Amino acid sequence: MTPPIFDELVGQPDAVATLSRAVEAADVIVRGETPDAARQQAMTHAWLFTGPPGSGRSVAARTFAAALQCPNGGCGTCQACHTALAGTHADVRFVVPEGLSIAVGEMRALVLRAASSPTQGRWQVLLVEDADRLTEAAGNALLKAVEEPPARTVFLLCTPSTHPDDISVTIRSRCRVVPLRQPPADAIATVLRRDGVDEPTAAWAAAAAQGHVGRARRLARDPQARSRRDAVLAVPRRLTGIGAAFDAASALIEAAEAEAVASVAEIDAKERSALETALGAGGTGKGAAGAARGSAGQLKDLERRQKSRATRAQRDSLDRALVDLAGFYRDVLGHSFSAGVAPVHGDTTELAVAAADKWAPESALRRLEAVLECRVAIEANVKPRIAVEALMLSLWRG
Repeated sequence: MTPPIFDELVGQPDAVATLSRAVEAADVIVRGETPDAARQQAMTHAWLFTGPPGSGRSVAARTFAAALQCPNGGCGTCQACHTALAGTHADVRFVVPEGLSIAVGEMRALVLRAASSPTQGRWQVLLVEDADRLTEAAGNALLKAVEEPPARTVFLLCTPSTHPDDISVTIRSRCRVVPLRQPPADAIATVLRRDGVDEPTAAWAAAAAQGHVGRARRLARDPQARSRRDAVLAVPRRLTGIGAAFDAASALIEAAEAEAVASVAEIDAKERSALETALGAGGTGKGAAGAARGSAGQLKDLERRQKSRATRAQRDSLDRALVDLAGFYRDVLGHSFSAGVAPVHGDTTELAVAAADKWAPESALRRLEAVLECRVAIEANVKPRIAVEALMLSLWRG
């Protein structure tokens, strides 16, 4: 029987089956019984969740962590499940990179804490989202723990793939890989309808999100997300000359920056307020001035971390815009060849048909490849403005 908590894993039957067997075997181990051979093979101390963006890597890892802590094998309703999913369980440590990388100091501290025995739960779990952002030193610190795992400690890592650029070969060799696929649009639409979204909106958002469950939910619920998408899909019509290409690049960058600021502003303010309160902000009396002077370094460190998080948020926002743009050119190619496949952007069909009539298929393909190359360049740390300006010129030239 599949634990109810895995209902959040959309369109991943193979992964759900693997994790369900592991949860059952883990329960046998916690009870102090000797598992049979099949169950011994079902459960291991290190797991690697791979898949494209939006496939549910972090969702799979979080639900698995909750199921391991649940006395009912992943009911999804008990306190252990709720606290594990919310990130407040005492025996589930989350590593969610706020910036462009995960530093060695942070990893060493978390590995040390994960080596202790469970205090409230059944397992000690260390979950590393975006493990592809581990620095080399942080990866080595994690490797040592994975090679010599403490009893009742489980490591859950999430990366786009098993390629050495994403995760070291040595760490990969010590993990069980759980590959996740891009969920089909109909499966995402089913989840949206279950969330209360009407059927036409659910179908549209599921297709427009291109396999990304979280983005589908934002498009279905957030008018601002839909407005930003509309602005991105208007780019092909704006490219009427060199000046217009640079204007379109500036608009895209500024929109990504605005979205990033909006996404982190609230948490930045809360973090700063909490730190200032902890440091005695507003205090009076003897020693208050000295405490204020001593807090400058900690506030500066917080600002540095927040700036790094904002940079990551901007790049993520820009990447979502590029994925939308790539979907448009994919639709143009589909119309050029009368492929008979469902469009990604059903609401821009008229524009895609007009572009297919105007451009040769080779030209549409070059534009699509230019968008994908821009994504790769930004991921390789090319300045986003330079990469996007080069992209707009390529799209204008065709």
